[in-house]
Amino acid sequence: MLKGKKIAFFVTGGIAVYKAVDLMRELIKKGAEVKVAMTPSAAQFVSPLTFQVLSKHKVHIDTFDEETPEVVNHIHLADWADASMVAPLTANTLAKLAHGLADNFVTSALLATTSPIFTVPAMNGNMYDNEATQLNSQLLRGRGIYVMEPDTGFLAEGYSGKGRFPEKERIVEEFEYFLRKQNTTLPLTGKKVLVTAGGTKERIDPVRYLTNNSSGKMGHAVAEAAWQLGADVTLVTASSLSTRSQIKRVSVESALEMHSAVDRYFNETDVLVMSAAVSDYTPESTSDQKMKKQDQLTLSLKKNPDILKEMGSKKRANQYLVGFAAETEKLEEYAQQKLLNKQADMIVANDVGKKDRGFDSDDNEVIFFTHDHEPKVIQLKKKESIAMDIMHWVADHLEGN
Repeated sequence: MLKGKKIAFFVTGGIAVYKAVDLMRELIKKGAEVKVAMTPSAAQFVSPLTFQVLSKHKVHIDTFDEETPEVVNHIHLADWADASMVAPLTANTLAKLAHGLADNFVTSALLATTSPIFTVPAMNGNMYDNEATQLNSQLLRGRGIYVMEPDTGFLAEGYSGKGRFPEKERIVEEFEYFLRKQNTTLPLTGKKVLVTAGGTKERIDPVRYLTNNSSGKMGHAVAEAAWQLGADVTLVTASSLSTRSQIKRVSVESALEMHSAVDRYFNETDVLVMSAAVSDYTPESTSDQKMKKQDQLTLSLKKNPDILKEMGSKKRANQYLVGFAAETEKLEEYAQQKLLNKQADMIVANDVGKKDRGFDSDDNEVIFFTHDHEPKVIQLKKKESIAMDIMHWVADHLEGN
């Protein structure tokens, strides 16, 4: 979502400036190019040199420091940015933005900005609750400027209140959501995508179960990629991995629970991606109490529903069905069979017998099998990148797009 984005990062003078350094680094880690401007007050808390070294760009403070005759710096920064973030936003600068004042580099640049503006207020709780601050916030929101709700917690003054600078993870998540809403041309905008993830657990007794090595990383990455491309995403997961708040999460444990959830949402789904490692079998009976150790134990197993095959038999012409094939041999043969037998539109196959990829790894190498194209090999790389490749392929081949 942030890769390749040009972000103007405006820092105003509150104690939370020290947290803004880490926030800026997080934006850069996610692929954004960041240029920083600070108010003189902000520079009293953290040296501009810190931001300059980490951003690899000159930090702007003085409106009249025009070292390049060809440009006016505060206008140039405003025109350069794809989006702007003000973090922290003090009560003083919030009031200036609300009333169109331009008395320093930061406020002048923001007044000239036509791209989306995202702000992170941070201040004393009494200042935040003041009627003037609340009215100013409403004015900004009414103009389409995003004003985050600050956290409630321990403040610099030594007591708790609302006005605390939020954790960087929450800021970045809301910032990405804000940017996504600005972009109505994303390829999966208006589409509903259902994703399954993780390895299901089949209970033997309250403390024991049958399962597999799937971590859920691939499925969660697919759900995130679909969301970034504009889809309304529901994730049915047997994994404990986290998800962003804008993705609807349905937590399950067993194959039967996953089957029930998928069946519930399938009719209203445009795309189903079955990336979960669903257990093929489950115990015929389970014990309500922990089973005591025995010299020998025989388990009788019965087949679980084949979710992919069942959804393939129900699939409408305008729905797109993606399955996964995790194999240790005859990868192409088994994947082609699965493509036909499950009535899927695409099978993503990978060799899970190699230790540097697949189950519980951050990396994978896969092959896309479809009906109308030659197999497409995706070389070893991060699962997040493969997930984006999958969803771009789906977007390109989904009927009606």
